[in-house]
Amino acid sequence: MKNIRIMPRLDIKGPNVVKPVHTEALHVVGDPKELAQRYYQQGADEIIYMDIVASLYGRNLDFDLLRSVTENIFVPVTVGGGIRTIHDINNALRAGADKVAINTYAIHRPEFISEAAKEFGSQCIVLSIEAKKQSDGFWEAYTDGGRESSGLDAIEWAKRGLELGAGELMITSIDQDGTGRGYDLDLIKKITSFVSVPVIVYGGAGNQESFLKVINDGGADAVAAASVFHYRNLSIPGVKKFLKINGINVRT
Repeated sequence: MKNIRIMPRLDIKGPNVVKPVHTEALHVVGDPKELAQRYYQQGADEIIYMDIVASLYGRNLDFDLLRSVTENIFVPVTVGGGIRTIHDINNALRAGADKVAINTYAIHRPEFISEAAKEFGSQCIVLSIEAKKQSDGFWEAYTDGGRESSGLDAIEWAKRGLELGAGELMITSIDQDGTGRGYDLDLIKKITSFVSVPVIVYGGAGNQESFLKVINDGGADAVAAASVFHYRNLSIPGVKKFLKINGINVRT
């Protein structure tokens, strides 16, 4: 049976880790290097590092900051934000990333997924989908840090992204992000019902039960969270212990 991965997420704006709610109302929560080191020492399976305004402002990642954050981290790091070229991916990998997450540019130019997967391997390319439920019941994929609508059905976009070569999906519920009400199980189940690649879920972590539920009922392969770890409402060792007691395979 596969191990479920627990992944703290660092949302980066400028030199700081921030925490948005529904992608807005940003609060500074700490220094990215200090937080990454804390989570690594606590036993994080992977770390997600997302520059949440790079695409919005049309700029690249701060590769020097990324390098300083990853230099003493010896678990995989997935990096996203402002990735638009093969050169950007190469720079991110050289700065310590193990995988890159692509959202905005992939929606604007889907063939970039195939080009990146061919160059670096599918296992390196994570399709990040930020989804918001619409009044007619479908989930729409958003770009630019969850701020701009794309008109794309998030479920169909996930299918196309896999066909183009993405090796992993990261699904964020904009509606649940920062609320602590639990993950969007309906959205996650629709995705995991057809995919053959790992699915990371994000947006809505509240208590330990919310992790268990999205694994058991949603089929998640990895569970990412931010606020509950940043504000020490939960700890990575505590979540892993709870999951293990409840029959979930985790790395300890």
